[in-house]
Amino acid sequence: MKKVKKASKPIKKAIRENEMELIRKRINEKLKGGKLAESPISLKELKDHRNKIKDHVKIKDVKLKHSDWIKTGIKGFDELVESGIPKGTSILVVGGPGTGKTIFCLQMLANAAKKGEKCLYITFEESEERLKQHMRDFGWNPDELIKKGMLQIKRFNPFDVTRSVEALMEQSKGELMINVEPLEIPKGFKPDRIVIDSLSAIASAFIGKEESYRMYIEQLFNFFQKFNATTFLITEIVELAKSMTEEFMADGVIVFYYIKHGNVRERAVEILKLRGTSHQEKIVAFQIMDNGIEVYPEQEVFGEIEV
Repeated sequence: MKKVKKASKPIKKAIRENEMELIRKRINEKLKGGKLAESPISLKELKDHRNKIKDHVKIKDVKLKHSDWIKTGIKGFDELVESGIPKGTSILVVGGPGTGKTIFCLQMLANAAKKGEKCLYITFEESEERLKQHMRDFGWNPDELIKKGMLQIKRFNPFDVTRSVEALMEQSKGELMINVEPLEIPKGFKPDRIVIDSLSAIASAFIGKEESYRMYIEQLFNFFQKFNATTFLITEIVELAKSMTEEFMADGVIVFYYIKHGNVRERAVEILKLRGTSHQEKIVAFQIMDNGIEVYPEQEVFGEIEV
């Protein structure tokens, strides 16, 4: 494999901002009037924006280098990605309420845990028992996975996070970086995959404290990078249309939709962005079956988005 030179942090940030500018524009186009009028952002569009940056700074290549890939194990979904999701990346899982974001992440963790990967589900909303019951309803047997040490589900109070960050900011007297672990990983447990459910709950605890939220999210993404776990961060679709820090720092964006055809609703999913590998650029149908999500990669969806 050809060795790829890494870009500096300022250049990476500039590139991410350009990419997310395009993504926010496309999301807003889709939400405005509820129409799916255009196709997802193409790799050519992202490349054109990168070339604009190259006019001002010297950079040979901005592709991420990954030696390994992961699969979700969800029927049909992995066919949308050429090699798999690059290991160690951070992926936003975006959608409205009830679109299947939580089920997707629980199913993906269950599949990984069964294959010997250590998985951690961190919830700021639903209780641990309720999430385990969701998994039991689909036949994923979380109790056995937990007993084997392959799965842990932990609940945190988002307002405890807020109070902790505010106290640290007061102690730091305005310093930009605070040396603090943004989450408490269970002692002796080194997860291969992490799910955060959800960034929307964390954001709600930081209302009116945007600077504190920005600092916390930056610390969170840096923590995941250092931990070298593949991380899936759930958030609401309306948050993606705003200028949020997490958008700039994520390596991928998976969006879940409700598509309306007259009086009939259809679920759909789209990989809107994924660095480090090629992926299909279209919105495709999926269903929530008795045993979990099943994606239909050949069944492209057009219609009105219900948010």
